[in-house]
Amino acid sequence: MLVRLRHMLEMIRFSHTVFALPFALFAAVMAWTLGARSEPPVAWRWQELGGIVLCMVLGRSAAMAFNRLADQRLDAANPRTASRHLPTGLLSVGGVATFAALCSVGFVAATLLFLPNRLPLYLSVPVLAFLLAYSYTKRFTWLSHFWLGSALMLAPVSAWIAVRGQFVLAGPADLLPAIVLGGAVLFWVAGFDIIYSCQDVAFDQSFRLLSVPARWGVLRALRMAALCHLATIVLLFALPWVFPPLGWLYVAGVLAVAALLVYEHALVRPDDLTRVNQAFFHVNAVISIGLLTVGAVDLWVG
Repeated sequence: MLVRLRHMLEMIRFSHTVFALPFALFAAVMAWTLGARSEPPVAWRWQELGGIVLCMVLGRSAAMAFNRLADQRLDAANPRTASRHLPTGLLSVGGVATFAALCSVGFVAATLLFLPNRLPLYLSVPVLAFLLAYSYTKRFTWLSHFWLGSALMLAPVSAWIAVRGQFVLAGPADLLPAIVLGGAVLFWVAGFDIIYSCQDVAFDQSFRLLSVPARWGVLRALRMAALCHLATIVLLFALPWVFPPLGWLYVAGVLAVAALLVYEHALVRPDDLTRVNQAFFHVNAVISIGLLTVGAVDLWVG
């Protein structure tokens, strides 16, 4: 059982939860800064924090397991992914399907049991459906990178709603800070997913899968990724305009993020994709965790 669990966590790249989770936590910290209730805040915040983390982990795990099921035939045919757990038989289709189903049910249940306001519960099934649908987007649109970005954009937006649900219902304008932060996440994820997909350009073209590199080539794809990351920086710099509590320390953090994104693009060239994994996994983890740390410290000391 322990070996099977380890294989399951490896299959869903559990450690990569650090990409989206810090942005959800940052949105929650922003929402808590505004104050959401008259009740004693500490107990509510611990409950909300637990619910947000649990929903993030379960939702992402369900989506990743479903993606491996949807792509098992393609993974087996692609030399880069042929060693994954389903193509090699380390995990069974039935086992992965059961895991995905349990995570999906757990995701909906967590919104009911751990999040005090009911809006996340009402939105849980549509959100889960959007996450799962990503697995089929490369079959019909080259905008699949932006669908993935939108899926991760839901992390900060959903965390904000989990904390400030009653205020969002009272006036949708309350969502603006979360939407700006979420927009930055959307373009950040779309950009690095375009870079990552450059590794599979020949395979995607041969199997008629749609992606930016498969349609326009690696050089133009890397330029589009750079434009996406430029949009990320613009939106991150715009966040204090819609959320004034953020100060100079946050701005310094955004400057560091900009430098890291420049470094990420310097690692990858059209004629040299050998460092894509370094750009994808290492740099992006530093960006997400670093921005959460700097932003939270800024709000707490400010």
